[in-house]
Amino acid sequence: MKTESMATTKNKKKVDIITEPQRNEGIPFDLDFINDLRINKSAVERRAASLGKRRSVKKEWQAAWFLRAITCIDLTTLAGDDTPSNVIRLCAKAKQPVRQDILDALGMGKEGITTGAVCVYHNLIDTAKEALKGSNIPIAAVSTGFPAGQIPLEEKIKQIKLSVAAGAKEIDIVVSRAQVLTGDWKGLYKEVKLYREACGDAHMKTILATGELSTLTNVAKASYVSMMAGSDFIKTSTGKEPVNATLPVSLVMIRALRDYHERTGFKVGFKPAGGIRTAKQALNWLILIKEELGNEWLNNHWFRFGASSLLTDIERQLEHFVTGRYSAAYRHPMG
Repeated sequence: MKTESMATTKNKKKVDIITEPQRNEGIPFDLDFINDLRINKSAVERRAASLGKRRSVKKEWQAAWFLRAITCIDLTTLAGDDTPSNVIRLCAKAKQPVRQDILDALGMGKEGITTGAVCVYHNLIDTAKEALKGSNIPIAAVSTGFPAGQIPLEEKIKQIKLSVAAGAKEIDIVVSRAQVLTGDWKGLYKEVKLYREACGDAHMKTILATGELSTLTNVAKASYVSMMAGSDFIKTSTGKEPVNATLPVSLVMIRALRDYHERTGFKVGFKPAGGIRTAKQALNWLILIKEELGNEWLNNHWFRFGASSLLTDIERQLEHFVTGRYSAAYRHPMG
């Protein structure tokens, strides 16, 4: 990677550049490249710590960024007590994420703002599909033994195919952490490639579960291997780990996908998930994307938040911008 000596590689190999950005088809596995990756943890942490200090977004500009954040949310419910009624309410919120009076006051009442997707377990795809009828909001389904991934490979592939057949347009898969922790990079590549084939036309988001990968160097290597295997997105976390999305981890992953794009011409999306609950936190990630990747990545084709409670706080902040007063969270329910 290029900037601030945060990652270094030897023997960089060139590949043919693709002139038009398209869906990531993956590239041949390159173990020498993966083995040469190193991450400078101190430099990563310094850069990440500067994000909230270097830019100040206020007033109408802040409101605009909050609205953009909403369109990038994968509104998610992945709880053990999920019921069809919970999902129906969540889908209603996805279609109307901000109260109409607030949108009207912002001059955005007719813009058709929705969240980027709704993310559910496989058994609730049919419920979400019915609740989202008439909208263009895609359904994302978690798969491959989410969240731990500790089931046989054949079962993982079967789960993907069943979710795609049920109507999921996006599949969030989990990597086998043991392959990362033991350095079985070729095994990881082969497995993620099989997942990509099983997804067919459905876009695949590869969850690295970064809080369980031990080092930032492992995060970088897992990011590259997942992209080489054809991932459409790389995602930080399941939301179930002790440590989920953090800015240092996100910075490493973002620079990996930027470098991958420069090498291959393939764009890959990024999704931080878990622990992003406040509008202020969301701004930090949007700033990170803008500064590291540019405006072309600041949309829900290439960037998503995995979140639920985040939307409540953003809506509260938008109401404060309109009225000058903070409202209670219960006035902005999920449905």
